[in-house]
Amino acid sequence: MKYYMVPMSPEDRETVIDIFNHYIENSFAAYPEKKVPYEFFEFFLRNTAGYPTVAAKDENKNLLGFGMLHPHSPMPTLAGTAEITYFIRPEFTGKGIGAAMLGYLLEGAGEKGLHCILANISSLNDGSIRFHLNHGFEECGRFREVGKKKGKLFDTVWMQKLL
Repeated sequence: MKYYMVPMSPEDRETVIDIFNHYIENSFAAYPEKKVPYEFFEFFLRNTAGYPTVAAKDENKNLLGFGMLHPHSPMPTLAGTAEITYFIRPEFTGKGIGAAMLGYLLEGAGEKGLHCILANISSLNDGSIRFHLNHGFEECGRFREVGKKKGKLFDTVWMQKLL
């Protein structure tokens, strides 16, 4: 399968939200309890302003997945640290797209002068924890039972990669 990486754009709005909503409804990967409206895409754009974003697309320009970096904190002393988020259409997981999006975002992070990337992952998302471990992230913290979705308590697992 051939695909390429480009920055997210407003034309990706509906598909990005459709993918995100899939993970809201069917997993613990996205934290909201209920689907978000298409207007939520503007939140993503505002939250990532000045930081790298990625849209993985096939040769027909169909969106396969998306990802983004956003500031960890507004404090200037923490400006070298960003948080990472990405989601892939479920039928395209396990095909290397996540690794390609991660590489694209890490390259953009380096160009921006970032040196620390954090991932905030639900303890009920074993696949994401394994993915990050396999790509050089280390667990650096855990907040016990801080989340509750679908009646289940979960920890947030913080993972870190230094660039």
